[in-house]
Amino acid sequence: MPVSNNRLLLELEKYRREINREIINPQFPELSLNDLKPLLTMVAHARAAYVRELLDIANVSSTGVPSQDQIKQLKACRETFDELVTATNALETVIQRDYLDVKSSSPHGD
Repeated sequence: MPVSNNRLLLELEKYRREINREIINPQFPELSLNDLKPLLTMVAHARAAYVRELLDIANVSSTGVPSQDQIKQLKACRETFDELVTATNALETVIQRDYLDVKSSSPHGD
C-alpha cells in the first residue's frame, strides 16, 4: 500500500476518533465499573432467561418437537439477549476507542 494511502488511513482514524468523542462524550457522565454493574447484571439475566426457556421447552415437550408458541417465546428471549449483547459490545467499543471518559478506579475500589 502506498505511503499516501497509509497516511490517509491514519488521518481518517484520527478524525473518526475526534468526531465520535466530540459527539458521544458530552452525552454521558464519566462511567465507572460500578455504573456498568447493573448493565452486566441485566445481560446475565437475559442470558439465563434464554437458556431457561430452552431447557423448559426440552423438559415439557412430549413429542420432542417444540410448538410454534414455544419457539416464539424462545425467539423473543434470544432477540432480547442478542440485542443487549450487541448494545453492550457497542459500549465496550466506545470505551476501548476512548470516545467516552471513564473514571479511574483504585486497586482498592475507592
